Amino acid sequence: MLDLFLLTFVAAFLAAGFRRPFIFVLAYTYIDIVSPQKVSWGILAQIPISLIAFLLAFGAWFVAEDKNGTRFSLRQFLMLALLVYCGIATQRADFPVEAAEKWSWVWKALVFAMFLPLTLRTRLRIEALTLVMVLSIGVIVIGGGIKTLTGGGGYGTLRLLVDNNTGLYESSIISAVAIAVIPLALWLSRFGTIFPPEWRVKVFAWALCFSCALMPIGTGARTGLVCVVVLAALILRTAKRRVMIVSLMAVGALVAVPLLPADFVARMSTIRNHQSDESASTRVAVWKWTLEYVERHPFGGGFDAYRQNRVEYNAVTARQAGDNNTALEYRPVVDEARAYHSSYFEMLGEHGWPGLGMWLALHLLGLWQMEVLRRRYRKEESEAFRWVGPLAEALQQAQLIYLVGSTFVGIAFQPFCYMLVGLQCGLWAYIQRVRTAQPVPFRPNPAFTAAPATI
Repeated sequence: MLDLFLLTFVAAFLAAGFRRPFIFVLAYTYIDIVSPQKVSWGILAQIPISLIAFLLAFGAWFVAEDKNGTRFSLRQFLMLALLVYCGIATQRADFPVEAAEKWSWVWKALVFAMFLPLTLRTRLRIEALTLVMVLSIGVIVIGGGIKTLTGGGGYGTLRLLVDNNTGLYESSIISAVAIAVIPLALWLSRFGTIFPPEWRVKVFAWALCFSCALMPIGTGARTGLVCVVVLAALILRTAKRRVMIVSLMAVGALVAVPLLPADFVARMSTIRNHQSDESASTRVAVWKWTLEYVERHPFGGGFDAYRQNRVEYNAVTARQAGDNNTALEYRPVVDEARAYHSSYFEMLGEHGWPGLGMWLALHLLGLWQMEVLRRRYRKEESEAFRWVGPLAEALQQAQLIYLVGSTFVGIAFQPFCYMLVGLQCGLWAYIQRVRTAQPVPFRPNPAFTAAPATI
C-alpha cells in the first residue's frame, strides 16, 4: 500500500509539471530530500525518478520559461568554479573509483543549486520552494519525533523512513538539518500565502518545529545539541523581549533535563572532554592528520582522500580509585580510513586550500547578502515587501546553524544545504530585479510587485 501511494504521489507531482513547469523543480526538490525510491521496495525503487525529475526541470525551463533579465550572480559563478575544480580533482584523485562515486551526486547538487535562482522569479516561487523544502524535511522528522516520544530513540538506533545511515538519514546530519529548518518553518507560519497564517497552520508549524527539536534527542547526536544552542543564540540576537525568552528557555531546560533519556545525557556529557570518548578522540586525530596531509598536498587528494589515513592516539578513561581519588587509564588506539567528520576538514583534505577558500567564500557571501536584506527590509511595512527581511533572517539563521553544525559532520556537499544556497541566491536576485525595475528612490509599486496568481 505504501509503495502504491508513493508511486501515485510522485507520478501526480511530475504530471502537474506539464501544466506548470516550475513544479518540476519542486518535484526534484522533494525527491532529492525524501528519496522515496529508497522508501519504496517495489517499482518505484527500479525507476531513476531523481534523474527524470532533474532532466524535466532543466528541459522545461529551457523550453517554456521566461528568460528575460536572466543573469548569473557572483555566488553562482563561485559554485561553477567549485564544480569545475571538483571535476578536475576527481580526475586526479588518490582513490579514483570512490571519488567517481561521490562525484556522481555532488555535481548534481552543485548544478541544481546554480540552476535554482534562474527559476525563482516571483515571491510565490520563492515561497513554494521554501515550503517544499520544509515539508520534505517534515516527512522525515515527524515520524522520528513520534518514535522519540514513545521511547524509540537512541544513538544509532532511531529508524526514520528507511534503515539507511546515509545522506539526510544519517543521525548527525538530520539532527543538524532539522534544527536549521526551524526558522524557515516559523517564517512560513507568519508570512505564507500558499497556506495563509491561521491557527491550523500555526499549530502544524509549531508541531513540526517540536519534532525538529526532538531530533538531537532521538538520534543522540551531539551535533544537534550544539545546533540547538546556536539557534537559541540567534533567536536572542534579534528578539525584542530577550529577558522573557531567556526565562522561558531556562524554565524549559529545567523541566526537560530530568525527562531526558539517561543515555542521551551521558553521551552529551562527553562534549566537555573529547578524550573520554573514542569517537571524538578519533575525530580530533583525523583533523590533525588532515592538516599534515595538506602540507604535502596543498590541492588536496580528491573525494574520499581520508581513506589513506592512519591515526594513533590515547583514549583516556576515568576510574574511581577509592573515595576521593580518580585514576586515569590511557589506552592506545590505532584507527585507519576514518572520515573527516567536519565539512571544513572535508573540503581541506579533498580539495586543499583553494577548495576550502571557494567554499568559505560561497557561504560567507551568503551571510553578508542576507544581512543586507535583513537590515534593508526589517522595518518594511508594505505587504509587498515586509516578508523579505524575515525570510532573509531565517535563511541566514539556517545557514549559520549549518556552518556551525558542519564543524562536526562532513556535509560540505549535502544537497539540501546547497538548496539553501540556491534559495538565498534566488531571493537576492529577485530583490535586485525589483529594485532595478523601480524608480529611484525605491518605492514599492503595487502593479509590479503583486504576487502572481500561478506558479
